[in-house]
Amino acid sequence: MSPDPQKTFYLETFGCQMNVHDSEKVIGTLVHEGYRQVQTVEDAGLVLYNTCSIRDKAEQKVFNRLNDYKKYQKQGKKFAVLGCVAQQEGEKIFERAPYVSMVCGSASYKNLPQMLVQIEAGNQRVTGLDDRETEDCFETEFTARTNPHRGYITIIEGCDKFCSYCVVPFTRGKERSRTTESVLAEARQMADLGYTEIQLLGQNVNSYKDPAGKRTFAELLAAVGEVPGIRRVRFTTSHPRDFGRDIIDAIDAVPTLCDHVHLPVQSGSDRILNAMQRLYTREQYLDRIAWMKSAKREISITSDIIVGFPGETQEDFADTLSLLDEVGYDAVFAFKYSPRPNTPSLALEDAIPDEEKIRRLEVVNTRQRAIQTANYKKYIGAISEVMVEGRNEARAQWMGRTSQNKTLNFTAPADAPPTIGSYVQVRATASFPNSLLGELVV
Repeated sequence: MSPDPQKTFYLETFGCQMNVHDSEKVIGTLVHEGYRQVQTVEDAGLVLYNTCSIRDKAEQKVFNRLNDYKKYQKQGKKFAVLGCVAQQEGEKIFERAPYVSMVCGSASYKNLPQMLVQIEAGNQRVTGLDDRETEDCFETEFTARTNPHRGYITIIEGCDKFCSYCVVPFTRGKERSRTTESVLAEARQMADLGYTEIQLLGQNVNSYKDPAGKRTFAELLAAVGEVPGIRRVRFTTSHPRDFGRDIIDAIDAVPTLCDHVHLPVQSGSDRILNAMQRLYTREQYLDRIAWMKSAKREISITSDIIVGFPGETQEDFADTLSLLDEVGYDAVFAFKYSPRPNTPSLALEDAIPDEEKIRRLEVVNTRQRAIQTANYKKYIGAISEVMVEGRNEARAQWMGRTSQNKTLNFTAPADAPPTIGSYVQVRATASFPNSLLGELVV
């Protein structure tokens, strides 16, 4: 017997790891409510889009995707828009895409069971749009984790930083942290299920504040790292303003904490950092870099850069390039500035031509590629522990990742293949700007 098409769903996710993990929790909730996940829009009775509003024209991309699928409304399918674009656009989505039946911001996911009941009852406009003042976190025991070895735990939701270019404080609500007890209980449960790597998530993960006042972020990090069965703990994304030296002390003290920190700087110019409302200076940021570089373990450092922010002069841009040279990042995710709805930077004159933004972006990427090429060459001959993530049959290589979050693809004897999810020793034999190549140490 085929399943009830009205109780089948297809979910597509856009955006960051927070969205990916939110989708895991949404899927788990839907399954618990009697729905069955399918792999195509054609097979689904309910089509959901978990959206991200960070990138340029994000909302337009969502509407374009919805427009592509409006032909299915005659088949009785129902559509839902979730996440940041849902919160940002609100009920305007119903006006632009009348065939959408549900709009739900991420702060309202806890209400999904009741919203599904309304959908099933034939309600054509079901909304869940909490304001910034919500105190709730989306915690559920029904998370449908997609990787059997590595799992996410959200420890803090929302953002109170209000950087002038960023829409997240308006779409995700205020900062609200889970208790350390609930985080550790989830970590222990994951270890019992066989997970060996945990990644702690938050818009600003190191802004975590235990509601019960029992542990700082660094103390929670260490405690998760000491859960029996857990071999690696990662965390992302950190904000420089709340990045304390105690985080580095924890990484040095607890071997399971990965030696990798993603610390977005956005610009190397104090003038632009001030216009961005980042509320730290280049010197203060470099102090945090110095803490990492003086650690007992070699910590891999990665970052985010925005080029072409309103008012960014050639001198400001040169400051960013010199920062790349000074820090020597292992990876940088660079973007050109684009105005986002409801953000303070909308009031600034975005006078830099798009072609100049594109040029600056290319310059950053070229400079960073040279830095990474030199960085990765240093690892040739070194032996690293790798978590095996899969196999590339076309290249006859295994795919893995080091504690420093570096991709290390490797060969292994045909009669002694590693198992996915295992940890093996690999010697690097060649390097590329974004990865290493090696061979299994037998």
